[in-house]
Amino acid sequence: MATRATRLLDPINSALTFVGEVSIMLGDATARLFRRPFEFKETINQMSSIGVASVPIVVLTGFSSGAVLALYLSQFLQTYNATSFVGATVTLSVAREIGPVISAIMVAARCGSAMAAQIGTMKVTEQIDALRMLSVHPTSYLVVPRIVACITMLPILALLAIYSGALGGYIVSGFAGVTHSSYVMSIQQFVKPSDFIGGIMKMPVFGLIIALVSCQQGMATKDGAVGVGRNTTNAVVISMVLIYVANFFLAKVIFAN
Repeated sequence: MATRATRLLDPINSALTFVGEVSIMLGDATARLFRRPFEFKETINQMSSIGVASVPIVVLTGFSSGAVLALYLSQFLQTYNATSFVGATVTLSVAREIGPVISAIMVAARCGSAMAAQIGTMKVTEQIDALRMLSVHPTSYLVVPRIVACITMLPILALLAIYSGALGGYIVSGFAGVTHSSYVMSIQQFVKPSDFIGGIMKMPVFGLIIALVSCQQGMATKDGAVGVGRNTTNAVVISMVLIYVANFFLAKVIFAN
């Protein structure tokens, strides 16, 4: 009976442990962000890996999402002679939701998994213990650069996803019978700068989620290669779930009016 009760409490225990470890890591990283030495070179490397190397996949997915959305909307709104709203609807959707969420999901899948696997491999091969022996704190060397890189690079990636999505809608809607002038005029009339700013404001939160979850899962890795694979998968899944949950609350706060 006690064993069954313990099994039922295991998910709750795991969730509380996760929240505790992430909170401690965030507090430690925040404190060490303003201490010397700052790992400038490692931060630049992470910004290159997370930001520059992710541009092609983010632009491609943003373009495809905008194109598909324009394809469906053009066909639907033509029925009601309302094709003049295609540009605004596509761009508004991409700016507020699709662009930010798609870019965050792509970074979580591409870079979050890599971060968790790298740190997890270092953990099981005792390289993190070696860093401590060399008086290099793992949080300063591994966690802080990844948090800074994610927070700074994700807004740029989101902006690229938004513009590529609007461009995809512009091209596809033209083939569907919507004039390019009508598409652009619709954007100018109905889409405000605050829509772009609101979407981009979500990205530092998404970047913080990806970096913290990936680093926490990497640091918590055990059981050798099997553990690395398991925690890498956990990092991607947990990051995506938290991104969607956070997106709901952020959208409610930012676009409440």
